[in-house]
Amino acid sequence: MATGPTTEEALSRTPRAIRDYLLFLERYGEIMGLDMDIETEVVEHITEGIWLGNGDPSILFQPDLEPLTSEDAELFIHRLLGMQAEVDSLVGGLTEEERAIEPRPSGRSIEAILEHVLESEYAYMRPFGKLEGLPGLGAIASKREGDLLQWTGHVRGRHADRLRSLSWQERSEQFIHWKHPRTARKVVRRMLEHQWEHLTELRERMGRPE
Repeated sequence: MATGPTTEEALSRTPRAIRDYLLFLERYGEIMGLDMDIETEVVEHITEGIWLGNGDPSILFQPDLEPLTSEDAELFIHRLLGMQAEVDSLVGGLTEEERAIEPRPSGRSIEAILEHVLESEYAYMRPFGKLEGLPGLGAIASKREGDLLQWTGHVRGRHADRLRSLSWQERSEQFIHWKHPRTARKVVRRMLEHQWEHLTELRERMGRPE
């Protein structure tokens, strides 16, 4: 994901964003011998919707319409867990008090960012049914058991199990959730996109841009 106040500025930031993501994939064994020559091409230019410029969660791109294969599900779960490992590495050594500090002059605490990511991911997965034994929407973070990072890992593991158990119909069909079209591939794409967005935010907060 790359953002900017204009299309042109977002495009100018895109090669760096791609490079950072490819480096992440290399760290987790998906690619080797990374070539840094990057060219960009606009495939779809969407100028309507909410939160434009910040990753509109309602946008459905053409590739989102493809069925989510079991192989792709495993690949995306691998990436999601890899991002969680990077978050744990970044902030796992902080105390709860340190994570609760709000930056000056404005902004939210690291704890608030982590809670936001967890709540959002839980909401993205809700079309596939409530997970037994977990709190309802809006309470998954506030009613957690134990440390937030450990609880997030537990919930994400439940999400991974649910994605693996999806029927072929669930992997293939388009449905409406919160008045917007969704597919299984779009749900997972948004989960990855959102986690990466806030992993980048945490890296900047901790002074570790990569």
